Amino acid sequence: MPVGNVYARRLAVLATSAALTVTGLLATAPAAQAAMPTPVSASTARTYLAALTVKAEGSSSGYSRDLFPHWITQSGACNTRETVLKRDGVSVVTDSSCAATSGRWYSEYDGATWTAAADLDIDHMVPLAEAWRSGANSWSTSQRQSFANDLTRPQLIAVTDNVNQSKGDQDPAEWMPSRTAYRCTYARAWVHVKHYWNLSVDSAEKSALQSVLNGC
Repeated sequence: MPVGNVYARRLAVLATSAALTVTGLLATAPAAQAAMPTPVSASTARTYLAALTVKAEGSSSGYSRDLFPHWITQSGACNTRETVLKRDGVSVVTDSSCAATSGRWYSEYDGATWTAAADLDIDHMVPLAEAWRSGANSWSTSQRQSFANDLTRPQLIAVTDNVNQSKGDQDPAEWMPSRTAYRCTYARAWVHVKHYWNLSVDSAEKSALQSVLNGC
């Protein structure tokens, strides 16, 4: 066989081998990290923020988490927490009661990765107590339940439990994720939720959000 033909055949074999290797890598690569619903763009968030009612934050008097029923059943045996854990994780395995028994979760707030669901909280982007002080105190229980279990807006996200606890019910003038790369998304999501649910902002909160969004 001519040398040129031998060389051509070797190249073909190498190309086929490389293609199979790439295919194998793609087939075994973990699924992409899932995420909460994408918030509006920074431009839209700035427009939304300008339209929000600005007023002093209301009182926490009368507030109770029990006034925001959660976690409600979403599908089959799965409640809202379990649904978010499945959505936000990779290779999540659940038992017959929908509890996550294994998986991997990346916490956007601090960049930590976890393999035990017990290490994660489901954060309300706009905390329940913050919502109460921003207008939810006048809502019906049904409205508060819908807010507390909102899977359509960027309101719920799985994050490191102690980070969520350090956030508490603080607004962006008081707390932002330590992972600075996520702050733009965080501000967009915060404004998206407040705008949809027609909640007010106080002046310091608005200034903090404007500062972040202007840099997005």
